[in-house]
Amino acid sequence: MATVQEPQGGAIRTEMQDQEMESLDPREADRMEESRDERDSIQEEMITDSQIRDDTSKDDSGLEDDDSRPEATFRYEVPHISKLKETVLSPPCYIRNLPWKIMVMPRNTSPQQDRAPQKFLGFFLQCNGESESSSWSCNAVADLRLLSQKEGVEDFSRKIQHLFFSKENDWGFSHFMNWNEVLDPERGYCKDDTITLEVHVNAEAPHGVSWDSKKHTGFVGLKNQGATCYMNSLLQTLFFTNQLRKAVYKMPTESDDTQRSVALALQRVFYELQFSDRPVGTKKLTKSFGWETLDSFMQHDVQEFLRVLLDKLESKMKGTCVEGTVPRLFAGKMVSFIKCKHVDYTSSRAETFYDIQLSVKGKRNILESFKDYVATETLDGDNKYDAGEHGHQEAEKGVIFASFPPVLHLHLMRFQYDPVTDCSIKFNDRFEFYDKLDLNPYLQAPESSPATYTLHAVLVHSGDNHGGHYVVFINPKGDGRWCKFDDDVVSRCTKQEAIDYNFGGADEEGSLNIKQCTNAYMLVYIRDSTLRSVLQDTTERDIPRELVARLSEERRLEALKRKERNEAHLFMTVQLVTEDNFQGHQGFDLYDPEQGVSINLRIRKLATYQELTELIASTTRYNVDQFRIWPMAGRTNNTMRPKALDWEADLGKSVTDVADNCNPWTCFLELLPPDSGLSALPPFQQDRMVLLFFKYYDPTTRQIHYAGHHYALIKRPLADLVPILLQRAGLPPHTQLELYEEVKPGMIDTIEHIDKPLETILEELMDGDIICYQKYDPEVMGSQLGTVKKYFYDLLHRIEVTFCDKTNPLDVTGFTLSMSEDLGYDQVARLVGDRIGYPPNMLQFFKSQGEGPGPSIRYHWETSLKEMVTSAKVKQPKKLFYLRLTMPITELESKRQFKCTWVDSRLKDEKELTLYPAKTATVAELLEEARKHMTLSENGSGKLRLLEIVSYKIQSIVYEEIRLDMLNTSPPRWFRVEEIPKDELEIGDDELLIPVAHFSKEIYSGFGIPFLLKVREGEPFSQVKERIQKRLEVPDKEFEKYKFAVVVMTRIRNLTETPELTLNLEDFKPPLNQQPLVQMRPWLGIDHVNKAPKRTRYSYYEKAIKIYN
Repeated sequence: MATVQEPQGGAIRTEMQDQEMESLDPREADRMEESRDERDSIQEEMITDSQIRDDTSKDDSGLEDDDSRPEATFRYEVPHISKLKETVLSPPCYIRNLPWKIMVMPRNTSPQQDRAPQKFLGFFLQCNGESESSSWSCNAVADLRLLSQKEGVEDFSRKIQHLFFSKENDWGFSHFMNWNEVLDPERGYCKDDTITLEVHVNAEAPHGVSWDSKKHTGFVGLKNQGATCYMNSLLQTLFFTNQLRKAVYKMPTESDDTQRSVALALQRVFYELQFSDRPVGTKKLTKSFGWETLDSFMQHDVQEFLRVLLDKLESKMKGTCVEGTVPRLFAGKMVSFIKCKHVDYTSSRAETFYDIQLSVKGKRNILESFKDYVATETLDGDNKYDAGEHGHQEAEKGVIFASFPPVLHLHLMRFQYDPVTDCSIKFNDRFEFYDKLDLNPYLQAPESSPATYTLHAVLVHSGDNHGGHYVVFINPKGDGRWCKFDDDVVSRCTKQEAIDYNFGGADEEGSLNIKQCTNAYMLVYIRDSTLRSVLQDTTERDIPRELVARLSEERRLEALKRKERNEAHLFMTVQLVTEDNFQGHQGFDLYDPEQGVSINLRIRKLATYQELTELIASTTRYNVDQFRIWPMAGRTNNTMRPKALDWEADLGKSVTDVADNCNPWTCFLELLPPDSGLSALPPFQQDRMVLLFFKYYDPTTRQIHYAGHHYALIKRPLADLVPILLQRAGLPPHTQLELYEEVKPGMIDTIEHIDKPLETILEELMDGDIICYQKYDPEVMGSQLGTVKKYFYDLLHRIEVTFCDKTNPLDVTGFTLSMSEDLGYDQVARLVGDRIGYPPNMLQFFKSQGEGPGPSIRYHWETSLKEMVTSAKVKQPKKLFYLRLTMPITELESKRQFKCTWVDSRLKDEKELTLYPAKTATVAELLEEARKHMTLSENGSGKLRLLEIVSYKIQSIVYEEIRLDMLNTSPPRWFRVEEIPKDELEIGDDELLIPVAHFSKEIYSGFGIPFLLKVREGEPFSQVKERIQKRLEVPDKEFEKYKFAVVVMTRIRNLTETPELTLNLEDFKPPLNQQPLVQMRPWLGIDHVNKAPKRTRYSYYEKAIKIYN
């Protein structure tokens, strides 16, 4: 039973003080320490008929019946209260289809040193107390009241909020009121030894129980795959944007791949949301995105997902009848401008937006955020605007909206970077928004229709920046009738619950939004003038017939599969292999189980063996006397061979008994050969005959040929079968044969004395034994793989190896070759080279380590494949990585490996290079080697240089004549190859190349790609900044936040920009007293926030969203 947290203290308290302490916030309620095993009713003479009064205080628009209502008030009258000894429960009142009861009992406190034991009235609310299920939950707030029986005395009430579930199905107060005060007639709560308790419950729709969302709301939810609540909320929002839904239906997907088509998967989700009666799954949709299972358990941001999904939809709609739907619905225009105050000069740029990010911090409501968004910034003083021929001018800088879209997505910026904690934090401040919004004041000029909007959806986030839960409140028809979509549960809700309770900040009285971390994160508004068209009814007539037929067929097949799964325990599978499966098999035994079987039959386990034969007859169109069933049995030597049944005695037995409960049950189906001239299979005499199988080996082609089966008499010599073997192999009569028995893998025995009876020359003669034979030819048999024994030895030691390209991270599947583990390095290289079309002597191999490449395999002609792979178990695929060299691998011994990076001229694309210059090579020779592996700019200088970089700062330009073995390549030092910009080929006497590097707050917190910049003596710093901004391609608004400093060793000198500020080249020359080998050159530092993603312990929550297909 739940109880309020007992206050701790050593002082003696009065009853009034105790009562005040017991009036703590009920959210601090916790589980009682005492166990309560009995919740039985009190003695019969103490109980009278209880009175229950239900009252639904709010209209649920007639869509929810009495039992499914969201709130109700009910009472429980407890007579003979003074004699109450045990727990009593009221009759149930049904809310959200769950039974709710009032629970009341006397409670005694434990004696303590400073206070005597006291007696209290315990008052609890119980939910679904008799359920045996452990998966249900229901969130509710309630007002627990002790009603007054005396005029002028107010009811005594206390509030609770709790998530009810199986282990905490009751919540309330063990010390609701002192027992003496309850019984005191003067207090007015007890009359005629009777008290009346009342509870008002407001509950959310429950999870984990049979809540029929379709019945109560007309809509269904989406199943959560693990952490896809953000996606579910957004999909519901887009689904109820009916004009978009209609366009998605019309996207041509007739020829699309069922599993990879994003458009088809979205059509499927929308169709099922519209017509299904149960929650809809999204696994096929996420699979079409190219996501793995882990992606569905990663927390993502709903805004990021919206942008990626709309961008993907817009590209998929191009060239179709619905091209342009996404921009027509969601795209607006804004104008960024800078307007001079004293001259007639304005610079402006129009931009398209699909959503607007509004600041929440420090703003009371949405209107203040819009005013802040369009507020202008004055550029004056040192920050005047360069107006070209007008010089530096005072100006106003800002944005104004040129047009608003029909559907407006507003993202409330509750997550922002905090430089103090160096991480993202969530602002839970109160922020009000409205169901109607007038945006006309923020337009550059009036549009053809008023920019007034109606609130359509509110996406709500509960939690912090590391994770949480999304739900969405939607106004489907724009008429003020709201629904809450919480994954698979949909319920009606009030306008207050959808809007007011999601402002954030302080708790609302009586709201379910008790947590302050629950608040609106994204708002969707629809323009009033387009409300009817955007929310137009979408019926089945609007869906292409081909799509309806395809999805209906999918649903029919899935229903059949569900039925099969539900009835699977009643059925078993019989797998039949025929001699067709034996043809072409080159391995041990008769066939490869991984290659499949000829016939799969599904039959009831209790069906008789005779019914199975009748099913086989109808399936194969053979009479029952034209086939015979031989179960494939596992032998102790790990082989699978057919064995005989007692066919006549087994006819009346059940299939599962005959199969010894094997499921699936694999059998060899012997069929009457069409050219046999017989009308039925000959009888098989188990006491006189044995079923033998034959394989013929041709050493010239190194191929095994299946040569059929035969009923052999066990008393007759094997020599009697030689004419049959010759005939089946197509060999001339009297050809001498070499015969072997295939006992098991690794044991192929030569058969001698074929003139003796079968039962004496074959080891443990059994049905299903295999005899291999070949033409006797000593010369051929002496060659490689010249005998059956040699062939099977090679097969036993053959392994499958997967080869992947080391330089291609996307090549995770590669290609697989089956090779003998005895092959040498050169032989392996030859096979791989033939496969990829590359000289084998220029291939290097690397071991597999985890999922990627490991250490290189040292070349030696005696190195075997078995030594190259980590292990060599039979049929277990191994993996090696290969690297295409630019030289023969034999020359690699005279080379040295040099790892460096290559950066393009835009400082955007950085990739790793592994070069192999000569061991005595210079930097110049290294650069020539690097030139072979990179693409230079079309109009570039064509000249390269090598930079030495330490901790994200350029240490030096390495001279070309320096030998590579003189360079220190140990971390944190690395080297970078880059093309020299044309303007840096010649450096004048008054010019200098200065290093530029990024850092955040501290010069030791370096990041990003450093670069060199040519400056001249006395150059205005404003011009230097303009060139840096152009080089980094940073927008104006972001670049304004950048700060600059000159850093010498550990000293930092911040640069405060003034019109007179110029760079002194002497500041960037190494100090005269510095040791020559150290070369710690001064550098120009750029101080700004590092926006590169960091890998933290929460990094799995922060993976970028991508839709790959």
